[in-house]
Amino acid sequence: MLRRQTALRVIVIAALSVPCFAHAQQAAAPLPWMNTTLTPERRTALLLAAMTHDEKFAQLIGGAGVIPKLPQCFGARHVPGVPRLRIPTFRITNGPVGVGQSDCVPASQAGLPFSAFMGVSSPKATQLPSGMAVAASFDRAVATQFGDVIGQETRDLALHVLEGPGLNLARVPQGGRNFEYFGEDPFLTGTMAVAEIRAIQKHGVIAMAKHFVANEQETARTSVNEIIDDRVLHELYLLPFEMAVKEGDVASVMCSYNSVNGPHACEDRHHLTEVLRGQWGFKGYVQSDFFAVHSAAPTLRAGMDHEMPGLSIPAGPMKSPWFTPANLQAAIDRNELVSADVDTALARRYRQMFKLGVFDRPLALSPIDTARHSRIAREIGEQSAVLLKNANALLPLDAKTIRTVALIGHAAYASKAVAGCCGGSSDVIPFATVTPLDGIKRALAALRSSATATLTVVANDNANLAEAVAIARNADVVIVLAGTLSEEGRDLASTSLANDQDAIVAAVAAANSRTIVVLKDNASALLPWIDAVPAVLETWFPGQADGDVVARLLFGLATPSGRLPVTFARRAEDLPVTTLRQWPGVDSAGKPARIDVPGMGMTGGGSYTVEYSEGLRIGYRWFDAQSIAPLFSFGHGLSYTTFSISDLAVSPRAADGTRPITVEFTVRNTGTRRGADVPQVYLGLPASAGEPPKRLVGFEKLWLDPGQRRRVRIVIDPRSANHPLGVWDVGAQTWVVPNGDYRIQVGHSATDAGLTQTIAVRRPAR
Repeated sequence: MLRRQTALRVIVIAALSVPCFAHAQQAAAPLPWMNTTLTPERRTALLLAAMTHDEKFAQLIGGAGVIPKLPQCFGARHVPGVPRLRIPTFRITNGPVGVGQSDCVPASQAGLPFSAFMGVSSPKATQLPSGMAVAASFDRAVATQFGDVIGQETRDLALHVLEGPGLNLARVPQGGRNFEYFGEDPFLTGTMAVAEIRAIQKHGVIAMAKHFVANEQETARTSVNEIIDDRVLHELYLLPFEMAVKEGDVASVMCSYNSVNGPHACEDRHHLTEVLRGQWGFKGYVQSDFFAVHSAAPTLRAGMDHEMPGLSIPAGPMKSPWFTPANLQAAIDRNELVSADVDTALARRYRQMFKLGVFDRPLALSPIDTARHSRIAREIGEQSAVLLKNANALLPLDAKTIRTVALIGHAAYASKAVAGCCGGSSDVIPFATVTPLDGIKRALAALRSSATATLTVVANDNANLAEAVAIARNADVVIVLAGTLSEEGRDLASTSLANDQDAIVAAVAAANSRTIVVLKDNASALLPWIDAVPAVLETWFPGQADGDVVARLLFGLATPSGRLPVTFARRAEDLPVTTLRQWPGVDSAGKPARIDVPGMGMTGGGSYTVEYSEGLRIGYRWFDAQSIAPLFSFGHGLSYTTFSISDLAVSPRAADGTRPITVEFTVRNTGTRRGADVPQVYLGLPASAGEPPKRLVGFEKLWLDPGQRRRVRIVIDPRSANHPLGVWDVGAQTWVVPNGDYRIQVGHSATDAGLTQTIAVRRPAR
């Protein structure tokens, strides 16, 4: 959660010791909760009955220090174990896009314990493509692969909890952590998250859905109050979490820094208890984001179970820990808490630990299968890239006819593999990376081409742009590598490419008509030069395999098959969020929050309000509702072949709003190469519902050979966790299905869904 700030002084909350004679008495005593034939519930009850009050208090909060069974590891992301009860040291790691900043740095590292949160000495892992890339695959199998690698490596590194996936929405393109998330649509987000969660937890690792809820910006994230209508919350921002709970059986949820309609997220009883547990039936536990807690008794009673990290920083905006033994005992003495509150919080976590085998396996490291996971990382990158434009079929490049390839761009995008920026949750330390130039050379060698490739790094102030243009003018083909880097703790200041990269593209394209732009993006960006270049490939943050991913796609060793999980606008003013009150927020005097404040978005003073006044109209829903043509629509993506969709059939044509609706159609590869299509099903609700024109309710990725056709069947189930036919009734606090005519639309994107049929939905009379 935190980047390098080694100069800060910290206080560690030490685990309370148990007298030696107690250890001796317990050494020979039976431990019935270690009986694996018992249910997790029974094992939890037996364990709690054996614990002292002090042991229970110490288990509610994180600690720091050397891991007893892994003495090479100093960690600050764990709960110290209780050896006499065989409660293991409970170890936690980031990340949404790979095992990053885990619970292990050398004990000799300077600045401990705080420096343990971040550093290049953290264990290495596979640096996967970004979450946004996974969403762009529009493929549940890719999300499963992604989760499988993360889950296995978490297990291999003797860790128990993976803080991910991230389920917040890309409400604004400037969101600094959009790359960790799955785009602008709640159904796509929830669908990919469910597949990832299931894959992670198959390895006995606790997945943690975050950040609950409405953590859509980094600016002033610890002091911002998000004002959001309850209907909007349920239909957009809560929906992916509901899917993660009901369909993914996620074991834990992380509450966020921000406030929602008043209460801090980690002491918001309505969302943590009434919604998460009451409405959805969540059986897991809630952990705080790091330093996101503001109280002891109110937070525990609200439904938050576990405070992290358990460190205190006397100076600065980060708060001292609250779930200390002293604070909890004082709250009990004041009758603000009872002992049962502590037991409830621990039971929620212990049940998941027993369920996933955390108590029953040794704390031991295993080797990571780097070869297998590196291959999967590359394959995910290949399936996630989106071919935005390909005029005159310039791509794939013919390696046999090309003599010179010029790579041009700023160093951040052109000279290394891109996986983000400067730290935070997604700072994964890779075993190895592939640079863009090395990737191009490897692809040319694989194709037995004699072409040469060169790299020209343009200075960040474009001082040597003329030199790059001269090189471009003499090359057979030019690849401009550009994008937007982002990180946890800071939003982007603009929707444009950073450091005037637009000028590079414009100048190079003017010098060479065979200019290809490869974007490496946090999310969407403005592309004012789009008409001047024949081909654009969006690769998001490709991760450690960057060079191979890009080269294999450009030269046809792999085929682009991704689709956009976000909408690309033509102009900034076309976006749904354009006022300071919507983003980044204003204080009580109307002064906007500063976007460029360092410190992980943890502002020290003042409070800000952000109004989600666009309501239900975000992303493609906004563009539809306002009749604004985007530059590239949600769901858009080209291939090196072409596809047709035909013969739409929907049944039943008259429905009661409770039974499944079946949508069938035929997809055919009408081109000359093998490729993948992603037909999408959208649903328009009756006008009386007051909804945007349509919502995504289904999709399927399928690979077809030239001329091959396949009948696709997608089921819209009103009972599913995404409530495809539903509208949230604020007064009744429940989902309702409006009576009326529903328009089913099938096509290749949100603006290309030309096959339509209408069905009538009439709920049965009560």
